[in-house]
Amino acid sequence: MNALDSLYQQVILDHAKARHGDGPLEHADAEHFERNPTCGDEITVRVRIEPGTDRIAELAWQGDGCSISMASASVLTDMAPGRTVPEFLELTEAFREMMRSRGAGEPDEDVLEDLVAFQGVSKFVMRVKCGMLAWVAAEAAAREATA
Repeated sequence: MNALDSLYQQVILDHAKARHGDGPLEHADAEHFERNPTCGDEITVRVRIEPGTDRIAELAWQGDGCSISMASASVLTDMAPGRTVPEFLELTEAFREMMRSRGAGEPDEDVLEDLVAFQGVSKFVMRVKCGMLAWVAAEAAAREATA
């Protein structure tokens, strides 16, 4: 394992241990539940939108699962607030593309920021859903909150 892979693995482990955004969210505008039937990971994501805008004010989640899914949810909580829903959906799609890449190509760190740590996960098809679980739930909740 090279130094960069080790750093990325540490980012995932750190987020899995110190889970940002794990907890209830009062006055959420929408919530969405997702479950990975393959491994049993589950998550509910709640989103609050700034009144009169399409900007994500706050995002929180509650769930249980592997370190990959919990770390991904933690990174989501750091990256979603402050973005408009269209900006968030673009970020989600960029993450989805990287996760479907099977490790090919170089991810755009300017766009994906800490999500580049999950590029190694993309090499393991059975783990991709773990990495995407919270993002799929947040995507649905954000769409519902602004519908």
